[in-house]
Amino acid sequence: MEPGSRQGKRVVVIGGGIAGSLAAKLLQSDADVTLIDPKEYFEITWASLRSMVEPKFAERTVINHKSYLKQGRVVTSPAIGITESDVITQDGSVIGYDYLVIATGHNDLFPKTRQEKLSHYQAEYEKIKASESVLIVGGGPSGVELAAEIAVDFPEKKVTLVHKGPRLLEFVGQKAADKASDWLESKKVEVILNQSVDLSSASDGNKTYRTSGGETIHADCHFLCVGKPLSSQWLNGTVLKDSLDGKGRVMVDEYLRIRGQSNVFAIGDITNIPEMKQGYIAESHANVAVKNIKVMMSGGKKKMSTYKPGSEMAIVSLGRKDSVAQFPFVTVVGCLPGLIKSKDLFVGKTRKTRGLNPKLV
Repeated sequence: MEPGSRQGKRVVVIGGGIAGSLAAKLLQSDADVTLIDPKEYFEITWASLRSMVEPKFAERTVINHKSYLKQGRVVTSPAIGITESDVITQDGSVIGYDYLVIATGHNDLFPKTRQEKLSHYQAEYEKIKASESVLIVGGGPSGVELAAEIAVDFPEKKVTLVHKGPRLLEFVGQKAADKASDWLESKKVEVILNQSVDLSSASDGNKTYRTSGGETIHADCHFLCVGKPLSSQWLNGTVLKDSLDGKGRVMVDEYLRIRGQSNVFAIGDITNIPEMKQGYIAESHANVAVKNIKVMMSGGKKKMSTYKPGSEMAIVSLGRKDSVAQFPFVTVVGCLPGLIKSKDLFVGKTRKTRGLNPKLV
């Protein structure tokens, strides 16, 4: 594609997570797309806990951007600045845009290459395998799912889960949390609530951790599964500095445009839409923003699409067969909701939406 052959159609997507990767993929044949991301791959994040007990699983869930973005370009460097017309990255690139999509999600430290990420899962798996006892800190969805994966695949290991809140899974209803808690206890996972753990209290030779309630926990290794902060603070140094609310979320209108901007969109976890922050929701954001960018690129003759939060569902997988699911009117636990998510964790489906073979690389 000759540069300039798509005047007015340069789209820059910042962030290569669930929302950003899908937006870039869906726009690549209509626009001149650049995806900016500090890492070379996108990861199906909700499947990452399975990869810790089965490293081979990650070969389908860690996907190089280049493999689905055949027509766009990828700049592997964090974005650090935005002007009215350009995005500036840490490596000094200046990328012009006609439309901009911000999809930076949460801050996390990721290895840069897919191979490093796969090796990381292999190392985590070896660590779990070599341990007789495992401590998990954090009782949100990732802490609960990791505890469940280990309890199912390594039933002989002693798993302790410590959570500072009064109940597990605070993002779903009490009923779903209770069902998950009962399931974990039936698998001999010890759940300790209303306490935090001083992770520095265990020295190398001594594997004993102290909790805020004065309990001691013996564990050969630990995993920290607590929420990560939103990746939006960097916007304070850009032309979008007035678009953040008090909690650091980006304020968007019903078309998912950043308030006060006509050609800048925000999608995924970073938005201030009052709803659960989940992968399938980030994908609906991407679909709406893409439709609207296409309408605007074609001269705005069609009507723009609005985004409306739907009724909320959450499925927390409990190992390979079971899960707990909260639907608008009913909460269920066991192998029926497990059929929806736990066996493949929606990996095949997510690969398909990015034009990839659901089965493998």
